[in-house]
Amino acid sequence: MSQNKHISVSRSLRKKTLFLAGSTLAASTFAVSAQAQVAAPTAVADATDVHFTVSHTATPTWTRVFIDRDRSTATGYTSYGVGADFLIENGNLYKYAGTKGSWAWTSVKTLNTSPSTTKTAITVSRADLGSPTAISFVAQTDPPLNVSAVAQANLSTQISGATVPVTYTASNATIANPERGFYRHVPCTTPLSLSQLKSIRTTSSSSLMLCVFYLKDFVNAPISQTALNLFQQQMTTVRNAGMKAIVRFAYSDSSSPTDAKPAMVNTHLTQLAPMLASNKDVIAVVQAGIIGSWGEWGNTQNYGDSYNMTAQNMADRKSVVDKLLSVVPAERMVQLRMPLFKTKLYSPSNLTVSEAYTNTAKARLGFHNDCFLSSASDYGTYVNPSVEYPYLAAESNYVPTGGETCAVAPPRSDCPSALAEMAKFHWSYLNLDYNVSVLNNWRSKGCFAQVDQKLGYRFVMTSGTYSGTAKPGGTFSVNMSVQNQGWAAPYNSRNVELVFRNTATGALFFVKLAADPRRWMANQTATINQTVTLPSTMPRGSYELLLNLPDPQASLRNRPDYSIQMANSNTWEAATGFNKLNHTVGIAP
Repeated sequence: MSQNKHISVSRSLRKKTLFLAGSTLAASTFAVSAQAQVAAPTAVADATDVHFTVSHTATPTWTRVFIDRDRSTATGYTSYGVGADFLIENGNLYKYAGTKGSWAWTSVKTLNTSPSTTKTAITVSRADLGSPTAISFVAQTDPPLNVSAVAQANLSTQISGATVPVTYTASNATIANPERGFYRHVPCTTPLSLSQLKSIRTTSSSSLMLCVFYLKDFVNAPISQTALNLFQQQMTTVRNAGMKAIVRFAYSDSSSPTDAKPAMVNTHLTQLAPMLASNKDVIAVVQAGIIGSWGEWGNTQNYGDSYNMTAQNMADRKSVVDKLLSVVPAERMVQLRMPLFKTKLYSPSNLTVSEAYTNTAKARLGFHNDCFLSSASDYGTYVNPSVEYPYLAAESNYVPTGGETCAVAPPRSDCPSALAEMAKFHWSYLNLDYNVSVLNNWRSKGCFAQVDQKLGYRFVMTSGTYSGTAKPGGTFSVNMSVQNQGWAAPYNSRNVELVFRNTATGALFFVKLAADPRRWMANQTATINQTVTLPSTMPRGSYELLLNLPDPQASLRNRPDYSIQMANSNTWEAATGFNKLNHTVGIAP
């Protein structure tokens, strides 16, 4: 075709035939009323080329792309919502040469195309399109005539190696993220109600429940199979409800000092080991329990005075904890009732950064305080607060702290003291059912909502910078900042992933980041600054970028209710559990 010859057209009400200087360019006869929608085309660019993809259901007679380089319908050939400055048809590029919307085109060149039965891929030089920074475009296929919606592409952000900055807005919403927040104490000695747990999950925004599983019928005998089956049933119900359990085993549900001797405890924990392993996905943490009234290590029949332990008492108590640590999966921590027990039975020194999360006994032992804010010593939780306060403040950076209030004791149980201590000791969870008077005081004094938000972790994305384009199997740059506005870091491990979702097909590609949310400390901003390698199998196209923090257990990985939601506005996808990063990536070879 000559560079100076133009396409002309004749029209009738029902038919249209395109031809170039008397030669048919695309002989196409169709009824105007037969137009149908086709999937929007995509365009991604690298430093030199723009790559178009037109999807279709069968091999068409011809494929067209109308390209509006200035995104103005006042110029070019006005049709289907664009003012086309260029036309691509069956692998040939044409430039508009008409005026006032008349049909006239000049041939430019033949392009590189890859047609198939489902899509046509077209590559055109940026320079041949006049090096636009942004375009609008519409695709057509025939027969019958299929017309897409108007699509747009910002080509200025798709230069190879260029990065694009994005900022995020924080949200003040209360979020029921996993393994943190207010928990519900639901009796665990009778079958749990799935509907009750689901209601708790949705109406009180609680993702945790406390399951104290009493073994009072087995102080001197192995646990019956019926009781073991009941524990399994409870964990199944917790899983079906989308919650996790704080688990404690105990022999006494009253002030009576009934408990089992160490040898029988060993037998019982051996029996429970397989169930703890098979249900580790929905066990958030295990409280040491076993010893004393309610499993709180006081009023004990067989383990001595908590404050004046003999060498044998300490050996017996340590044997219980050691056995617990051996049967509780290594991915989960065990909580002790008092700081005294960890410093006496294991180590008086604080965990270091390098010791944290190493699966040693010292690294796996946290704390639960079930008489929080009730007196100067929290009814004996602290023996020497001047020593134990700084110890607990440092230790709780890396191990879980939680529990319940048990008495109104102003001013200590009032808002200022409560907020300060939960922040100082990095509280992750708190009982919503007890002590109600303390909690109601927080409601009336206006700090309850703050507690609800800040228990545990609260991750807020502040900014990010990402590659605008990349190649399959190539590198991708991510630099993002996440602020932890909660009182604690997560105490269980969790992966951080980038998700690339094809905007045309919905296909997902996951790339794991070298980040550990357990190291995203309270009141600090963490930075992820990495260059990752993309999957080589990613097809060319436009991809939405998302952030995924799924549960690491395979049974829960694809359940959105177990994924972490960032505390940002308009980023959470409840249906997928992904956090939108508000960025689109162009993938082109």
